[in-house]
Amino acid sequence: MDLGQGRCWSNNPQKDSWRVTLALAYQSLGVVYGDLSISPLYVYRSTFAEDIHHSETNEEIFGVLSFVFWTLTLVPLFKYVFIVLRADDNGEGGTFALYSLICRHAKVSLLPSTQVADEELSTYKLEPKPETKSNSKVKMVLENHKFLHTALLLLALLGTCMVIGDGLLTPAISVFSAVSGLELSMSKDHHQYAVVPITCFILVCLFALQHYGTHRIGSCFAPIVFTWLLTISALGLYNVFKWNPHIYRALSPDYMFTFLKKTRKGGWMSLGGILLCITGSEAMFADLGHFSYAAIQTAFTFMVYPALILAYMGQAAYLSQHHDMIQSIGFYASVPESVRWPVLVIAILASVVGSQAIISGTFSIINQSQSLGCFPRVKVIHTSEKIHGQIYIPEINWLLMILCIAVTIGFRDVKHLGNASGLAVMAVMMVTTCLTSLVIILCWHKPPLLAMCFFLFFGSIELLYFSASVTKFRDGAWLPILLALFLVTVMFTWHYATIKKYEYDLHNKLSLEWLLALGPSLGIARVPGIGLVFTELTSGIPANFSRFVTNLPAFHRVLVFVCIKYVPVPYVPPVERYLVGRVGPASHRSYRCIVRYGYRDVHQDVDSFENELLTKLMDFIHYDWSSKSGNDDHDGDCNGSRSRSRECRLAVIGTVSFSCSNLEPSSVSDGVTSVASLNDVVESDRRIRFSGNEEQEELRDLLEARQAGTAFIVGHSQMRVKCGSSFLKRAAIDFGYNFLRRNCRGADVALKVPPASLLEVGMVYVV
Repeated sequence: MDLGQGRCWSNNPQKDSWRVTLALAYQSLGVVYGDLSISPLYVYRSTFAEDIHHSETNEEIFGVLSFVFWTLTLVPLFKYVFIVLRADDNGEGGTFALYSLICRHAKVSLLPSTQVADEELSTYKLEPKPETKSNSKVKMVLENHKFLHTALLLLALLGTCMVIGDGLLTPAISVFSAVSGLELSMSKDHHQYAVVPITCFILVCLFALQHYGTHRIGSCFAPIVFTWLLTISALGLYNVFKWNPHIYRALSPDYMFTFLKKTRKGGWMSLGGILLCITGSEAMFADLGHFSYAAIQTAFTFMVYPALILAYMGQAAYLSQHHDMIQSIGFYASVPESVRWPVLVIAILASVVGSQAIISGTFSIINQSQSLGCFPRVKVIHTSEKIHGQIYIPEINWLLMILCIAVTIGFRDVKHLGNASGLAVMAVMMVTTCLTSLVIILCWHKPPLLAMCFFLFFGSIELLYFSASVTKFRDGAWLPILLALFLVTVMFTWHYATIKKYEYDLHNKLSLEWLLALGPSLGIARVPGIGLVFTELTSGIPANFSRFVTNLPAFHRVLVFVCIKYVPVPYVPPVERYLVGRVGPASHRSYRCIVRYGYRDVHQDVDSFENELLTKLMDFIHYDWSSKSGNDDHDGDCNGSRSRSRECRLAVIGTVSFSCSNLEPSSVSDGVTSVASLNDVVESDRRIRFSGNEEQEELRDLLEARQAGTAFIVGHSQMRVKCGSSFLKRAAIDFGYNFLRRNCRGADVALKVPPASLLEVGMVYVV
């Protein structure tokens, strides 16, 4: 969830001063805890909706309070604050962070175009730790069974889909619960026709403001949540001292067993409402990248957790003395009438904050899914030039708004909304538990027995709540299940087709000899300008370039094969992003550029990308000729028989070291060399001294080609299955993928290519 309070880039959070930690803890209230802090609005109401009833003995209300207390203590406090938050990926949290950690420590990634060179990234490198025999056995099982790779990806996609489902349900239940406070201030007839329209109006306004960005509409988030937490704390203390000062006794776990013994099946089914007290807990982990571990831990332990416990104790104390409120059990019943309206206003504002956090998080996780090739292409707009990661996706925003309003109008009560939201929340937590168990073994190198204890303890708690939620299938829980099945199908179909497309490109790529043979003798001319050929291949000549030359017998004087690839890390440092090398001899003026992004990196605008690419090419040319002058056998020349089968070395342009590392054997490239940045070379408006005539000529050709213009050559693909393929493959490719491809954004939009410079090459992939 990429929400916008800015990223905390501290390399050592332990050295942060207490003032910085407190400031970050305060800021995290508005971004991380908006959803979790508004749960008192609807927990008791959802719990007592149907399955159990409030009696004179108070055993039900005391049992529910005991369940709420221990659930908040075990899951958000113990599991997330003390364990899961430590399973970060270079400071980032969330489902993709856990998945990328596992993929880096075990070869289970399904991402195409992986290279050994990626392991040299500073954000990729792993701390060497001794592996025990049992750890190696678990790793070996994961790596040797391909179906486990797919199962792991499906598990990560399931967690992602449930987060998206939560992004649909949280705004509806939050705003609806806050607005439902009007029921105590108007008649039942008026309330029935007022709450739903007011809720829909607030939701429309909320989604309509998204294009302004979180940095503009979220400046008051932290004060609102802080005020809300103080309000529910004060109300809780007031109700405890006024109605039942001995309510603290209900925190004993004995009341849980008494509750289940008395209510039996009804009590078990009511757990589907109790689990709503921890909705939003996943945000602590997902938003870890914006704040330090100490800040999130401090905010929850010393502010959010005590405030929530006091709020639930206060409501329970009030209800323990009011047994005639069977139909109106809820948060506002325990609010004194004199302050009911101010509390209503604060609650509505707090519900909007909680909704904003999950909406922004939905944008972020869809962007991450798209980066990893698991979601159809959508238009991503960056709403802030200063704060990293604040994005807006128009299609998703309006789709969420329509679905959110439809859910509000269709369900019309907290009971059904709570059942749907609870199942989505618990499914995400179960996925996190499974992935964290693998992280404990593979990344932390702890004994598998310890991971099994973690999995069984927290997994059994979550499975208990999940089973109670599933029983509400007909009462609203069907929605997140149906939504998750649909989204998983879409995402896996897109990912499957992407892999098949890459495999087709890999098997049909052309040799370097074919490219070098193109010339006037074949009726092919070189025209002025730079041609950027976008491909997913990290080596070889893509088949779409062959089709381009066949239909238009000419190509540009300077040719650059650009591969934009994603690696399983959250961020790639800008100085390590570009891998540049030659394709053929220097006189051919053909290059390869691999641009590496992490799953949370921000894409550059086309103008800045074009300028930076030119910079890196000039840096590489200078480095290549400088290295060649000291080494007669340098590979950059690409002359001789060796160039007939292999390309030249790739250089990491932007770093300060001159170390070498090899690519994987299957790659055409020979190696990767790091080279110091020479950004001053690109300033074409001043005179530059070159080391030799050949270097001067090559740089001059590059600058002249830039002045002539740049063309972006992008493939426009259509996929078909081979004859005799299975029905599932036909359904996935012919119907699923092709339908999504026709109705989503094109590659030119994802790459932000200006239409005037775009050249699309049609390709039919038979897979």
